[in-house]
Amino acid sequence: MAGAEYRFRSTWWLPAAPAPRVFDAVVDLEAYPRWWSDVRSVRRVDDDTAEVVCQSNLPYRIAIAMHREEQDLDSGHLRVGLSGDLEGFLAGALHVVGPGTRLEITQHVRARKPLLRRLDVVARPFFRANHAWMMRRGHRGLITYLA
Repeated sequence: MAGAEYRFRSTWWLPAAPAPRVFDAVVDLEAYPRWWSDVRSVRRVDDDTAEVVCQSNLPYRIAIAMHREEQDLDSGHLRVGLSGDLEGFLAGALHVVGPGTRLEITQHVRARKPLLRRLDVVARPFFRANHAWMMRRGHRGLITYLA
């Protein structure tokens, strides 16, 4: 990947949530708008694909097709391919820690949306901060949703 490329890593600690409950919640894309305010809509395309529209603090929306590539509860691994305004992948790994679960999220994407590509050089710090804010709200939302 070249140009307008981003790599993100996030770790979400879900203190009172067993791994199977966390896994079920994170693979249920259609429920995301109920607990993650930055996910504005989800539309199922087929059994393995959904279109997700997100908007965080900055005044633009991102439409992404998420296509299931791996979903294995036994190993705690999941991965989706991304296309649309972002191209790349998002992967998750769940780890049981006492009564809770640690969810490690890795994203490697390239911006395809023309606005993001044009502004990449000057706005990169704002895009990265916007992503961090979005992930914090998702983490808090999932904790509340699972409570």
